[in-house]
Amino acid sequence: MGALIDALRTIRGQVADWQDVDLAGLHFWNSHAAWIGQALFVAAVSLVLLVRLAAGRRNTANRVALPAFIGAAGGSPVSCLRHAPLAFAAAGIPFFVLALADPYTALTEKRTTFPGRRICIMIDASTSMVRWFEAPSLRQTRTGERASEAAFFTTVAAAERFVHLRREGRYRDLMALVEFGDQAYVVTPFTSDYDNILLSLSLIGDFGEFLRFPDQGTIIARAVEQGTRLFETFDFLDASGNILVLLSDGEDAGVITKGRSVTDVVNGAIAAKIPIYFIRVNHNKALGAIIPDAVWKTAVERTGGKFYAAATEQTILQAIRDVDRASTGRIDITEYVTQQPRFGPFALLALACWSAALVSRLAVPYCRTFP
Repeated sequence: MGALIDALRTIRGQVADWQDVDLAGLHFWNSHAAWIGQALFVAAVSLVLLVRLAAGRRNTANRVALPAFIGAAGGSPVSCLRHAPLAFAAAGIPFFVLALADPYTALTEKRTTFPGRRICIMIDASTSMVRWFEAPSLRQTRTGERASEAAFFTTVAAAERFVHLRREGRYRDLMALVEFGDQAYVVTPFTSDYDNILLSLSLIGDFGEFLRFPDQGTIIARAVEQGTRLFETFDFLDASGNILVLLSDGEDAGVITKGRSVTDVVNGAIAAKIPIYFIRVNHNKALGAIIPDAVWKTAVERTGGKFYAAATEQTILQAIRDVDRASTGRIDITEYVTQQPRFGPFALLALACWSAALVSRLAVPYCRTFP
């Protein structure tokens, strides 16, 4: 059963390749082999015809002639179907010759569309993120039990869970990773490689790397500004399906940065139509238990996003599921492939023609009748 499934997948792939083939744009690695093959085929056919012609002339005395009225009476309109095996066999020859020439495309531009979104994940790495947070399902073995129970490593594990959800689904997102404290730093720019994002999360989730993070304060507004600028840098502001996913303990060092209020900061995200999903990770602190909660809840809801006061692990998991369901959209990707082999579709067509000739010859009695 597995072999049959693999064969069907191969056929579907070859059919998709055939739809992308531009005969005018094909190049051939072994065109000389195709010419030699054609010459040998013509020579073999000619030799067979000469042998049959010579043998027929020598045995004319033993030949049997059929009555002329058989041909004169006319035959069935479908009598030509007797020659189907020969027609199928002849039709497969050109495809085999093209496959023998080993065709390829020098440069292919393919524009494909996938369900997905442009997602910027922002993780708070400030000193306050060392506070304990009980999350047995999200906890991962890192450098020591104390490190794995810190809120920072809970947010890293939550981000990893979110990336796995997106990868295991039908999505093909463009993701970026930002780490912030007093300043915000782009760890990984937008990429469609989920493994790259997971590797970056694993690197910043190392306890030693966390201790070496230079900015130990928390200014969330700067993270939002950096995320918005990242979308602008990649010219995504006019695209639909952009979101910011912010994970922090919410203990902001100040709600004003560079003379701009939080409202002014999120106005940039609102203008760019980028909703913010803020998962505030702080153990046993419900909504309103932290002073900045009210400010950020109002601000992110103005963007079209949502504020989650994650006081328990269950709230974090629910937030991840909500964001995953909300993160639907469309990603248009232009792919460039150089020197892509194209012999497969031609070989498959030749094999199909010859298989049809063999089946019709052996399994269809009408194709063996005479005249």
